[in-house]
Amino acid sequence: MRSVLSATLMVVTAFVAGMGAAQAQLTPPSTAGAKPKVVTTVPVRPALQKPEDTANAMAQAERLALQSDLAWVGEYNGAITGDVSDRMVNAIKEFQKNRGGKPTGVLNPQERGLLADTARRRQENVGWKIVTEPATGARLGIPTKLAPQLTSDASGAKWTSSTGTIQIQLTRRKEASPTTAKLAEREKKEPAGRTIDYTVVKPDFFVLSGMQGLKKFYLRGTFRGDEVRILTILYDQATENTVEPVVIAMSSAFNAFPSGVQAGPPPRKTVDYGTGVVVSDDGAVVTDRVVTDECIALTIPGYGHADRVAEDKEHDLALLRIYGARGLKPLDIAGNATKTALDIAGIADPQNQGGAAAATSVKAAVAEIGGGSDAALSPAPALGFSGGAALDSDGKFAGIALLKPVIVAGPANAAPPAQAALVPADTIRAFLKANGVTPSGGSADAKAAVVRVICVRK
Repeated sequence: MRSVLSATLMVVTAFVAGMGAAQAQLTPPSTAGAKPKVVTTVPVRPALQKPEDTANAMAQAERLALQSDLAWVGEYNGAITGDVSDRMVNAIKEFQKNRGGKPTGVLNPQERGLLADTARRRQENVGWKIVTEPATGARLGIPTKLAPQLTSDASGAKWTSSTGTIQIQLTRRKEASPTTAKLAEREKKEPAGRTIDYTVVKPDFFVLSGMQGLKKFYLRGTFRGDEVRILTILYDQATENTVEPVVIAMSSAFNAFPSGVQAGPPPRKTVDYGTGVVVSDDGAVVTDRVVTDECIALTIPGYGHADRVAEDKEHDLALLRIYGARGLKPLDIAGNATKTALDIAGIADPQNQGGAAAATSVKAAVAEIGGGSDAALSPAPALGFSGGAALDSDGKFAGIALLKPVIVAGPANAAPPAQAALVPADTIRAFLKANGVTPSGGSADAKAAVVRVICVRK
């Protein structure tokens, strides 16, 4: 009986204790003399964007340029179409690894500039040119320094090196009811002795590569109606490291039956991004004329609408006005740079930096400072930097960087990527003076003085 009573008392005691704890939880704690607790909200970080997503967000022209440049530096071995693939992402990672960077698959502005500059120098080394063959009207990319000797007749054209180690041949012939499958089978057997190690047959073209005697060969062919046109590249194995990146570019640049005008300016983007440099407290901004052409809306984020009030077509400069803006930080453009190594301050195209709007700087150089005319700037900064401020290592104003279009190895209707030029400081000051703008002085903090410029077109 005593044990039962003891057990009962234990149960009652536990129940009362539990009720007391529950009551304590329901009663607000005393706050007398205590500081209120600060609740910190931790933001949920969005999932990191995949390299493929970043590439797909780029404009088609920039993807073409990226693939072309990767091919020229020997990292990309595929068709230059602008289509995003694992091969393209892996090529970016290899480029980053080979230069001591982290293989993220997404190039930062400095890496993109280095890639473009390396590709450009390799194009210059081989004398890369896009040409139209007169007899056929076909469009080709030719390494004119590697194969400078040209002969042609009604059946096509041939470019060769002085020793015959490199040969590029465009042939044309008539054939009844051709198909790419039949053409590929014929080319495998002619001339005799070809060894094929790679074959692609599509409805509209075919590709073969392998050995032809002691030379490596690459062949791309197509047809229209009953006319067949084939590009064949032969090269000694000793020239393989030099020629193979060029072969990829030549294959993608080859347009056997071009239609319409091949030359001319690239198509306008619906939305264009550039950089502007604030030069006065009352809202004067200098930027790229081309970026701000034909805009139905011109915006400076954080400040609102801007008017384009003047232009200089010779140097591709534009003068914008932001009315009623406060807190502007103009750049001191009174100094004269003396050093050729420059920092370019700008804001990259949001597609190149995941939508971010931060001002950054990249390294570049010109051959000469103070020459009085626009000078080539190398390497070219990323898209969005056009209109950015250039300062030398002493913080002296050198001018404004502008991106210019050039031809790439890609489809005939592709918009070209960009190379860069520096509009010198004296030209900028003369442009402002001619339009009644007196620079405010300001500071040498270029990142604080640059703004994003957004142009919206129809």
